[in-house]
Amino acid sequence: MEKLRRTMLYVPGNSPAMVKDIYIYQPDSIMFDLEDSISLSEKDSARFLVSEALKKVDYQGIETVVRVNGLETEFGLEDLEMIVMAQPDVIRLPKTETASDVHEVEAIIERIEQENNIPIGKTKMMAAIETAKGVVNASAIASSSKRLIGIALGAEDYVTNLKTNRSPEGIELLFARCQILNAARAAGIAALDTVYSDVENEEGFRKEVEHIKQLGFDGKSIINPRQIDIVHEIYAPKVKEIEHALKVIAAIKQAEKDNLGVVSLNGKMIDKPIVERAERVLQLSGIYNME
Repeated sequence: MEKLRRTMLYVPGNSPAMVKDIYIYQPDSIMFDLEDSISLSEKDSARFLVSEALKKVDYQGIETVVRVNGLETEFGLEDLEMIVMAQPDVIRLPKTETASDVHEVEAIIERIEQENNIPIGKTKMMAAIETAKGVVNASAIASSSKRLIGIALGAEDYVTNLKTNRSPEGIELLFARCQILNAARAAGIAALDTVYSDVENEEGFRKEVEHIKQLGFDGKSIINPRQIDIVHEIYAPKVKEIEHALKVIAAIKQAEKDNLGVVSLNGKMIDKPIVERAERVLQLSGIYNME
């Protein structure tokens, strides 16, 4: 069963209180940011703070992700050297434009793992796609590494690159969203949508979450704990969906027990896509045990 990533909550790496206690809000993933939200004068202190927190704080099983600075900056390599040793679950690459960007970071991560007796491959990766070039290369990026657990859209840089701005309807993001989503699905990894920065506009946020859920995204990067419950509520299946999913799984198990090759429910054949959708519904509803 795939891990749920409905919400990936940004946490500025220079905020001791947030870094220490953010797990209380129960997002699916916590993303400690060392990049855009951190001023140049605080890069070193943020890196140290996040590293120490990863070693000492119990995040209650919540996935930990660290967005590092790019290797083209003076901070990128130092971020990787210190953060990989602290063993987060995932390193998130900013502004990924080619598969080579992923390979370059992967080689450094593997070297650090080898030097510090960390199991090779333990550190997973996620690539943020934030430019037109990255969107065009989304498929190559998504399939570039076995470490890659997902790709994510970064809209602010992307729309700037397009020479436009974000609209309430998000029409300017539709191509990128579809490109990234299809690339992720083809590679068998997760697809995460961009942040919605107007935290006071709950109605607009709800509409955007409903939109990206319908497109097929696994979840959304978020910047405020208040957005967590809204996303989880929208992604939660309806009672009828859960009841139908349970019937589908029950029919499959009964057919396996009876050695039947063809499975039907209420006169309709149950094929693989229907089973996969049922399993997804049960996962989103919190029913993980299919036994």
